[in-house]
Amino acid sequence: MENKRCLSGMEKFAYGIGAVGKDMVYMLSASYILYYYQDIMGVSAWVMGIILLIARVFDAFNDPIMGVLVAKTKTRWGKFRPWLFIGTLTNAIILYLMFAAPPTLKGSGLVAYAAAFYILWGVTYTMMDIPYWSMVPAFTESGKERENLSALARTCAGVGSAIVTIITVLAVTNIGSAMTAKSTDIEDLVLNSDKQQAVVYVIEKDDAGVATGNVLEITSGIEEIKITADQSEFDHEISFNQDNSDFSITVNKTELSNDNAEMSIVMDSADADEVSMAVYVTSDVYETISNSSEQSVSASVLSTKEVERLGYKYFSLIIAIVFFIFILITCLCIKEKSSVDMKTASVGEMFSSLVHNDQAMTMVIAIVLVNTATYITSNLLIYFFKYDLAGSNWTGNYTLFNMFSGAIQILSMMIFFPVLRKFFNIMKVFYISIGSAICGYVVLLVMALTGISTVYPFLVPGFFIMSAVGMLNVIVTVFLANTVDYGELKNGRRDESVIFSMQTFVVKLASGVAALIASICLSVFHISESDNAIKAIDGSLVKGLTKVVDDIIANGATVVSNNSVVGLRLTMTLAPIFVLAIAVFIFHKNYILTDDKLLEITKELQAKKNYSAE
Repeated sequence: MENKRCLSGMEKFAYGIGAVGKDMVYMLSASYILYYYQDIMGVSAWVMGIILLIARVFDAFNDPIMGVLVAKTKTRWGKFRPWLFIGTLTNAIILYLMFAAPPTLKGSGLVAYAAAFYILWGVTYTMMDIPYWSMVPAFTESGKERENLSALARTCAGVGSAIVTIITVLAVTNIGSAMTAKSTDIEDLVLNSDKQQAVVYVIEKDDAGVATGNVLEITSGIEEIKITADQSEFDHEISFNQDNSDFSITVNKTELSNDNAEMSIVMDSADADEVSMAVYVTSDVYETISNSSEQSVSASVLSTKEVERLGYKYFSLIIAIVFFIFILITCLCIKEKSSVDMKTASVGEMFSSLVHNDQAMTMVIAIVLVNTATYITSNLLIYFFKYDLAGSNWTGNYTLFNMFSGAIQILSMMIFFPVLRKFFNIMKVFYISIGSAICGYVVLLVMALTGISTVYPFLVPGFFIMSAVGMLNVIVTVFLANTVDYGELKNGRRDESVIFSMQTFVVKLASGVAALIASICLSVFHISESDNAIKAIDGSLVKGLTKVVDDIIANGATVVSNNSVVGLRLTMTLAPIFVLAIAVFIFHKNYILTDDKLLEITKELQAKKNYSAE
């Protein structure tokens, strides 16, 4: 009989710190890759959605093969740690390169770069993720020790996710600003009515954000318009708006900024003799400007695209280094305490084993659905704050919300889950968690229909949703680990590597499906920086802006569509509710591994081991 050996405090710490680094990397990719390539680099939302989904289809073949390779590995360092080290090192390098796309790449070259490095990122992430989670059933006993280690690892993973979720936008802004300030490629383009034919349109909007048709055209008294950007942004036509710049404009002594106005400024080239600017203001501001006795305009426009590009580049480098150090600690301190010496299965046998492990397949499907629901929200969250709640402090509001959500997620794993576990079995805790998430989305849906536009009320649904996410992260890992014992009893083989390779695949599949849904939402409802840009007419952006203004004068127009805002909110609520409802139905109908059933399985396995030892 094999003696049971408890994990040391150092081993628990080493395993947990690895989860922190691992999920820092995953969250950076899962939540910001779509935003980076769409809003910063200019790849269309549809193309990015297809790339992310194709990468997941590729993983359908790569992940199980990786599970087989791990199972076949035999070295003096064990079968998990070599892959954990190699996968971490290569994934850290690929992560940096993925967020360091050369700014000179355009069109198909940029699409090819995004596709290649995202697929490589998925492959290398699999190389380290499968062995990491495969360790759980390999060096723990079923029951409390396994459940506690899974809870610890998921809590630490939640910490890693929360850290990245909380600090990314502010860190990117600060790092990008610092790197931009040091760049020799930043320059100023100073315009005025003496050197250029300049026109400024002040456009009135009503309370719903719809242009009323009232437009004030200013062609004299334009003192200075300064545009600060990277040199590369002056190489062709120039187009800035509230989504890719910070601006400060004074019109007839009235000060306007990202916080109280919207703006578009265009030139056909840096040395063109025409520049046009449109400023969208509320009715009271429009009245103040139009009733002024003097005409004067001065403006300063600072491009934020280069700030974000450099910010993500160097922030990803920092995360990659931290990730490697944390996993290195895991590799040095964790050893596989027990394993079952069984015949290594072929790829075909592994797939057959999974198909015949009905509990593993049930959990695979449930994990796909649960993660798809939460990833839909996380993918759209940055767009919600940038284009819906908006305002000059959208980054601050986004950080505040993520800080609150991250704290709740960690608390749910460290406190809520253990407390509920004292009163309910783990199956009931699962249903409570799903109910909490659906409740949160229903509250969010009500807010969508009532048009709430401040950040603080959204903390209420955030509490319910992130509490559920935290507990579900722990629960599904425990459930999946339990299916390894079930599979051993049913099929006579412990397929932890393959089963956990399926977890890696399905989590990434969920992120791909969610990203595709988010991409469709962004395209259908026209929610992106590029959709707010002026379209050229006869090769001229100035003519394009003039056409927009003429249409507003003739018909009125919507600058920021209320339908777009409502569409974004409904996608963030109804889609997750629908997906979670399906998950509950499938789980309830098929999953049978209750606490009593697991105890029965453990006794049968132990009896078989005792019989073999005799």
